[in-house]
Amino acid sequence: MRAIRLFLSFVLLFNLIACHQNEKKHDHIANNDHTTENNTNPSFKFGTWITSNKNKSNEDYAKEFKRYKAGGLDEVLINTGTDPKELERLVPIAKAEGLKVHAWIMAVNRPGDTVALKHPEWYQVSRDGKSCHDTRPYVGYYQWLCPTREESRNHILGLVEGLAKVNGIESVHLDYIRFPDIFLPIGLLPKYNLVQDEELPEYDFCYCDVCVSEFEKIHHKNPRESKNTAIDMEWKNFRLNAIKALVDDAYKIVHKNNKKLTAAVFPYPEMADHMVRQRWDKWDIDEVYPMIYHSFYNEEIDWIGYATKQGVSDVESENIGINTGIYLPPFQSGDELKQAILQAKDNGAKGATFFDGNGLTDDYLNAIKEVKETLLR
Repeated sequence: MRAIRLFLSFVLLFNLIACHQNEKKHDHIANNDHTTENNTNPSFKFGTWITSNKNKSNEDYAKEFKRYKAGGLDEVLINTGTDPKELERLVPIAKAEGLKVHAWIMAVNRPGDTVALKHPEWYQVSRDGKSCHDTRPYVGYYQWLCPTREESRNHILGLVEGLAKVNGIESVHLDYIRFPDIFLPIGLLPKYNLVQDEELPEYDFCYCDVCVSEFEKIHHKNPRESKNTAIDMEWKNFRLNAIKALVDDAYKIVHKNNKKLTAAVFPYPEMADHMVRQRWDKWDIDEVYPMIYHSFYNEEIDWIGYATKQGVSDVESENIGINTGIYLPPFQSGDELKQAILQAKDNGAKGATFFDGNGLTDDYLNAIKEVKETLLR
């Protein structure tokens, strides 16, 4: 009798394990719509960021997309000003030319957002008490929404959802998914006649009432009263987590609509953490496009490889794909661009993306095409 009971227990345990494995397999398939495609198409991919023009005809866009495809590109990341209708117009044109489309959105920085501008309380506040609604750090288009306040974060997520519902896109592509630059890239400082040897209060965000109140609930102290916020790790981590929570919620929304979530981010996680309160290696996200713009940091082309490798290493266990973002203006020739692409590929990137489409000369497209043909041999 005891032997029968043991046998039945073993059968029950075996069935439970088998069911659990099947459920995990089902979840994996459901949550990774592009798994089969990625496995059958492991080649290095190329893309470009572009901003749409509603006055540009479908015929002109077809010519532009055909040119990109002939030059070796595989995808376009399109900023339509979060207009789903414009995105719906462009997706079939791009797909007809063999290009995949990502819906590029300026997320936390929302310049000219007509809905948000009606709500001054939604905007981030600097340590010296000035709101981005009225006083913009660095440039006029820096109009940053608070990622903690329920109304402003729901507004951002609503825009994400509107784009995620557009048929045919590959991903919603988050940009400016961070805080304003507490430190600018060193190569940009002369442009603003700035020295940033410390965290300056006019560039340190967000000290709005909601952020301060939510932080106090957790840590029982007011960051406005801190003598040195630069070394207050809890306050820094609170802001890193505010961005992470926003991204993680966007991930759920986008995946519910059977799309991927991607993002343009700072070069590698430690640098992003230091400069803009962004720790993208901890996010729920499918792929990132680090903007490894070497000239911004007074670096040489091989720094593209260094920064790519750093990011790849940081997300190796997270199954996050990295597509190296390359800034075109500092390059002098197609041969230099080839070097940059190979620096990215040889250091673990799965693709290279160029900013932006207007800068893709015939010489650069020929260089991209030549690299691609070499990789496919």
